[in-house]
This record gives sequence, C-alpha cells and structure tokens, in this order.
Amino acid sequence: MLAAVAFDLSDNVAYVAAGLLAGLAIGLTGMGGGVVLTPIMVVGLGVPANVAVGNDLIVSLLVKPIGARVHGKAGTVRRDIVRCLVIGSVPAAFLGAMIVGLWLDTGDSLEVIIGIALLVSASMMVVRMLIRSHGEGPSPLHPIPTMAVGIVGGLLVGITSVGSGSLMLVLLTWIYPRLASKTLVGTDLMQAIPLVASAALGHLIFGDIRFSIVLPVLLGAAPGVYFGSRASSRMPNWALRPVLILLVGASGLRLVGVF
Repeated sequence: MLAAVAFDLSDNVAYVAAGLLAGLAIGLTGMGGGVVLTPIMVVGLGVPANVAVGNDLIVSLLVKPIGARVHGKAGTVRRDIVRCLVIGSVPAAFLGAMIVGLWLDTGDSLEVIIGIALLVSASMMVVRMLIRSHGEGPSPLHPIPTMAVGIVGGLLVGITSVGSGSLMLVLLTWIYPRLASKTLVGTDLMQAIPLVASAALGHLIFGDIRFSIVLPVLLGAAPGVYFGSRASSRMPNWALRPVLILLVGASGLRLVGVF
C-alpha cells in the first residue's frame, strides 16, 4: 500500500514538473504546448503516445483562451481569417482524432508520426525566425488558401497535437505577409480554440484521456505560463528560440528512432 502511494506521488510530481517546464517554454517563446508537452510525456515520462496527445489537447484547450482573450481585447485578431481557418480545421481535427482512436492507438507508428511532426515544427520555427513581416498594411482575405491551411493544420493537430502554433503560423505568415506579427499570433491563438476543442472532443470519444495526468500537468503549467510570460519581456527571443528548436528537433529524432 505504501509503495503504491509513493509511486502515485512520484508520478504526480513528475507530471507537475512536466507541466511547469512546458508552461515556462510556452510563456517564454509563445510556442504551442504540443511541441513541448507531448514529447516530454512520451520521451521523458514514458506515457503512451495516444494518451500524451489526448491529454496535451485537453491542457491546451484550458490554457489557450487566456492568451486569446488578451489579443481579442487588444484588437489583434483578424476574425475573418479565423472563420476561414475554422471551416477547414474543426472537421479535420476531429477526423485526425478519429484516425488515432481507430487505427493508431497501438504500436509505435504514432510515435514516428509525432516525431516527424516535431521535425517539421522545428524547421518551421527556423523559417519563422527568418521571415520578416512587411509591417501592418492592407491584407485582403484569401479564403481558399486559408481554409487549406486549416485543413492541413487541423488534421496534424488532431493526430499529433503539434502544428497549431508552429506550422499554421508560418503558413499564415506566407499568405498574409503584411499582417503585423502580433495580429498573426492573436489570430492563430483565437482559431486554435475551436480547433483544439474539436480535436479534444474526438480524443474523448475515440481516444484515451486520463484526467489523473491532466490535473497535475495543469497544476504545473498554469504558474509556468504566468512566470514565463512575465520573464519573456526581460529575455530576448533570439536567445530562447534556438534552445527550443534544438530540444524539439532532438525529441523528433528520438521518436523517429535516429537515436
């Protein structure tokens, strides 16, 4: 009995620590939780990949509205772009969760797919560092490519929980190069709420959500995001992003079996 209690306690401490690390990274860099929390759970804590994806989505669903509300109040959200993205992303995210629940919930195939998604995300982070916005200016809506980004991003998030804050943001930068960075980030955060909600619902129905993991992770992630956000104003992004890119890339290589 005492051994079982000690085991549960050590597990909870590990999940709180994972949430804290992920929250700090999210607050410091603005990257989505999927590129941080999912590999920590799979590689560091040995959580099955399908469980890690589903639980990360639940955590993201509870955290993302905080940032989206801030941007909404500041007027840095293009709601017409959000609507086009959601048309594609919401059904695609649910389909992605269904694919995991029905076909990828066993074996190592999902780990490899997550690893590939992490490598793509690391590459997109590098691209984002190199892309420079042309500044605020007229940016007419481009419905078809925007919906296509929603479909691709939604499917990827539904399967791996990775892609909302990395791949989709870079693609939006290419489609809307004259939008200010803060507007791109605010728009991406706002569209991520229904996207992640759809993916999380799919995993609730078809997947494996364990609230015994979600709760301690949230306990660590909430203060992590808060303190990370406060510290980000004092720490240069150019010093932080390369470290995150290195960690995400290494996690991706580990999951695809390179080492």
